[in-house]
Amino acid sequence: MTDRKDELAGNLAKVEERITAACVAAGRGREEVTLIVVTKTYPAADVRALSDLGVRHVAENRDQDASPKAAECVDLPLTWHFVGQLQTNKVRSVVGYADLVQSVDRSKLVTALSKEAVRAEREVGCLIQVALDAGENERGERGGVAPGGIGKLADLVAGAPGLRLDGLMTVAPLTGEYAGRQQAAFERLMDLSTDLRRSHPAANMVSAGMSADLEQAVAAGATHVRVGTAVLGVRPRLG
Repeated sequence: MTDRKDELAGNLAKVEERITAACVAAGRGREEVTLIVVTKTYPAADVRALSDLGVRHVAENRDQDASPKAAECVDLPLTWHFVGQLQTNKVRSVVGYADLVQSVDRSKLVTALSKEAVRAEREVGCLIQVALDAGENERGERGGVAPGGIGKLADLVAGAPGLRLDGLMTVAPLTGEYAGRQQAAFERLMDLSTDLRRSHPAANMVSAGMSADLEQAVAAGATHVRVGTAVLGVRPRLG
């Protein structure tokens, strides 16, 4: 192995230990939680090394970085998640490589995703991004729809050609009633997921938790955790 691959292998092992311990503490099976490695700002070489080490899910948040990287790694058995705020003018490009878009938070984006998915003859999984720092009918500081808007948006996704409603995603909020209360935030997301599954039973994916708070997410019941820094190291500053 190269030095970098050795480093990634060691970091992955530590993250795996954390997830396993969190599952044991929560009385859950390890197979109930999927690790998504957030590879934003890191090169295709790292993605390739991670694939060699058994990673099957990777996430990106900027199309200008993700698109060429996905093209370089098209031969790898990876599921690509788009987790950043998505402008409609980037949708065509993102639909070209993303298997799931985790940041669906407005009807205009659903319409654009559906149009491009049909054009590309692809099915794109969608997670509704929930903003727990938003008022009842507002958007959050880092994107996302308020809890009160989930039902209408979910129905729109479920009925849109080329799209598949897979579940919910959130980022632990920095402001509002859940600031500094990650587990409470993730438990609220689980309650919202339970509500959603009453009308959309297959939408059972719950994406929550990152490097600093994956344990709280697992304890709350998240099915997917998004880990970047703990696997890849501290991110370089973007110029």
